[in-house]
Amino acid sequence: MTIVVTGGAGFIGSNFARALLRQDKGRVVVVDKLTYAGSRDTIADLVPDSRFTFIEGDIVDRRLVESIFREHQPQWVVNFAAESHVDRSIEGPREFIRSNVLGAFELIDTATQYVTEQASEARDAFRFLQVSTDEVYGSLGPEGLFSESTPYAPNSPYAASKAAADHVVGAYHQTYGLPVLITNSSNSYGPYQFPEKLIPLMILNAVEGKSLPIYGDGKNVRDWLHVTDHCEAIIRVLETGRPGAKYNIGGRNERTNIEVVDEICAVLDRELPAAQNPALIQRGARSYAELKEYVADRPGHDRRYAIDPSRVYDEIGWRPRYDFTSGMRETVRWYLGNRAWCAAVERGNYGRERLGLARRRSA
Repeated sequence: MTIVVTGGAGFIGSNFARALLRQDKGRVVVVDKLTYAGSRDTIADLVPDSRFTFIEGDIVDRRLVESIFREHQPQWVVNFAAESHVDRSIEGPREFIRSNVLGAFELIDTATQYVTEQASEARDAFRFLQVSTDEVYGSLGPEGLFSESTPYAPNSPYAASKAAADHVVGAYHQTYGLPVLITNSSNSYGPYQFPEKLIPLMILNAVEGKSLPIYGDGKNVRDWLHVTDHCEAIIRVLETGRPGAKYNIGGRNERTNIEVVDEICAVLDRELPAAQNPALIQRGARSYAELKEYVADRPGHDRRYAIDPSRVYDEIGWRPRYDFTSGMRETVRWYLGNRAWCAAVERGNYGRERLGLARRRSA
């Protein structure tokens, strides 16, 4: 079997490619534009594997997409390709619409054309999976959970672009009968996440004795899911999910942002005590928690997300293996042991500056 993984040199996509190869699911063809968040450094360990192929390119490029289908004849196509950082979408929404909406359109439209040319057995076996987010549902109050029937109510340009892509994918199933699947997941964390996101940013800033910026009052709630669990859930959905169905993938690990930061600080206090860290000694800090700093909130910051994963639990039989404590411990250890990767992907792309201030917005 051949699996095309778009956005496969990014955070979740590269972990997904590793999971496919680890489980020996077939040949893996990664397609990635290699923007700031996708890097050759992230997939360097995969390149020597004879089952792995990398193609640098943009899924908005229709000719490229058609050539990939023609040459590689995939049975599964999994679309991770997306601009994904809410703060960046506030500053420059145009690229989010281009990549997340138009890219998904070119990919699924080509897939539909490709499937119609296949024999009936190949058509039945084909799957197109759109990887989406719980952010499409908007903001929850203090109670309740997002289900697959929750109406879409996106509040950021990023969330709106992902919601639009989900609707396009769903429409192609209803209109053309393409066997599609959509997964909406809670916040993933783990190895190879670009350092602009909350968890790697806090880890790296803390280790370097820099401030830990916490938006607003720090009480915004997210449901956290280790990336390994996320990838295994997607594989299970591809294998046993109902074409046309949506599956919410969540870890049942709700935490406020301040609780996440406090957990990171607690792990670091054990793994690299402040008294042994020259950066903290120079700053005069006796613990990592002393680096916390509250800053102005993100514009339109959704208060709470929480996933009800009952469908993927009951229909697919998937369960996460990591709880938040064990997952965070492993994640902190990975970043401590892979500082060279962090430096390589940040170089020339990101200086840990504050993003997402609406006054700096560009088209």
